[in-house]
Amino acid sequence: MIKMFAYGCKARQTLRKERKMIGKIKRGKKIPVVGGFFTIAAAGLGVSRYFHNNLHYDEGLMKKVWQAGFEEKQVTLPDGSAINYGEGPKNGPALLLIHGQSVAWENYDTVLPELSKSFHVFAADCYGHGQSSHNANLYSCRVNAEALLWFIENVVKESCYLSGHSSGGILAAWIAANAPEWVKGLILEDPPFFHVTPEEIQEGKGAFAWHDGYVITHSFLRQDDITDYPLYYLKNSYLLSLFGGLQGKIVRSAVKYRQQNPDQPIKISWVPHTWLRMLLYMDNYDPKFGDTFYNGSWLEGIDQESILRSIKCPVIYLKANTQYGKDGVLYAANTDEDANQIQSMLANCKRINRKSGHDIHYEHPDVFLSACKSLSAG
Repeated sequence: MIKMFAYGCKARQTLRKERKMIGKIKRGKKIPVVGGFFTIAAAGLGVSRYFHNNLHYDEGLMKKVWQAGFEEKQVTLPDGSAINYGEGPKNGPALLLIHGQSVAWENYDTVLPELSKSFHVFAADCYGHGQSSHNANLYSCRVNAEALLWFIENVVKESCYLSGHSSGGILAAWIAANAPEWVKGLILEDPPFFHVTPEEIQEGKGAFAWHDGYVITHSFLRQDDITDYPLYYLKNSYLLSLFGGLQGKIVRSAVKYRQQNPDQPIKISWVPHTWLRMLLYMDNYDPKFGDTFYNGSWLEGIDQESILRSIKCPVIYLKANTQYGKDGVLYAANTDEDANQIQSMLANCKRINRKSGHDIHYEHPDVFLSACKSLSAG
């Protein structure tokens, strides 16, 4: 499922608060923070650091990843397709990380250095993402999961721990169900089980992923006016529409940044980088992948219940809290009822509920790291 700014994140009243905060930053007024207030002068050091951090925060995170000994590699499969991946030093049992939709293996940057101290970490780009093959014929759950199983057999070369986030969680579950001899334990990080098909995602007022993801990828592919998908997303974002007039300002800043930095992911100095983090990877995301969720072909031939009931290894299920917008849209990967159903179908499952947005490994790395270490400790 598409990982945009947030599932299960802040409700609209919080969005209004952050919108006011940005306005105050631009006017040099006092901004509330934990523990009190601080004043940012319009040309002062505070705002300069704020702007600099929003433009360069990812560089510091990835510097730590490279310093931890990670290398970026590629492997070619028998069918000629390629899987791009990051690999850390061999400091423990193998752990394969499978990211969610619209990002890349580097999305785990906040946890990779620490994980590498206890595991031999592999983090792979899914098809249609990052530097792995971009070929619409590969964009299905079964094809991508079979390719990742081949990756385990031929690159990892040992039974491993497996963690999948969002749609990556469904891929990880498929592997654990169909190749149990290759999976020691499984972390399911907020997977959208029972909210994957077009019918499921549109139940009620629909889910965030439908409005802020699949509808946008579908419409992008059916127009010719804008060829830059990240810019098209920003102009049509359901999430940004909640910010009222701020959406237009963000789009104008994005267009200007793109013109000045055509080969770089879009960043905006005055917008909190947590809002735009997925733009780091969107230039290397194929919207045709998202369209398979719009038309339902990604899950074709896959029975969700059968997958879950077939998993026998230990599972830690990380569930982000479920919220709804004032318009009734589901701000989460799935509902609490879905989560209860997932848990009931897993033979050996520990569930951890967390007040968090969809990206638990990013928002609460301590929770994710603890889950990984707990799983390996038995």
